[in-house]
Amino acid sequence: MERIICLLIGYACGLLQTGYLVGKLNHTDIRKSGSGNAGSTNAVRVLGWKAGILTFAGDVLKCVAAIFIVRYLYKESSFLPLLCMYAGIGTTLGHNFPFYLHFNGGKGIAVLAGLVLSFNPLMVPIPLTAFLIAAIFTRYVSLGSLLASSTFFLEVLVFGALGEFNMTAPYRYELYIVVLLLTILAWFRHKENIKRLLASTENKFGSGGKKTAE
Repeated sequence: MERIICLLIGYACGLLQTGYLVGKLNHTDIRKSGSGNAGSTNAVRVLGWKAGILTFAGDVLKCVAAIFIVRYLYKESSFLPLLCMYAGIGTTLGHNFPFYLHFNGGKGIAVLAGLVLSFNPLMVPIPLTAFLIAAIFTRYVSLGSLLASSTFFLEVLVFGALGEFNMTAPYRYELYIVVLLLTILAWFRHKENIKRLLASTENKFGSGGKKTAE
């Protein structure tokens, strides 16, 4: 029951579609412009850096809020890290598939940033570095996003093996599965970007093209 509650808390927080709301304040539906995505990169492309930063911050903070709520409600739980991860994947689902926008949301990378930050700040540097190296040197935000999600999964495996989560084995293994599903979801949401990367047709950030990652 705790897992379901945490998923629902996350989904409710994820429904705050920052990019959509920022766009509406500027009389624009960013899902109908640029790449058609409701994430921060498309907000930058369509509305400029200020809108992009606001969108990114809002998407990060809604996951931070979800995990904060779960930490407060279940602070005595013996598997709190697992419950926090359920809140994180719930937020991602709410962000990616908001029911009131016909399930057309973002791709969840800014939410992932909030998840990593609030789950364990010590895990931030490696995914962030992976993202920045790819995004800066190739200008493919999608590639950086995929690397960030994958390195976070690897980090969780390493931290778990080192006993950092202080949970018994069954809960750790369940945590690994949840994070793996989160990683698969990130790759699934970037499937069109992956096709373009493989075909060398993915637009680089700042190129002025029509298609981009979140």
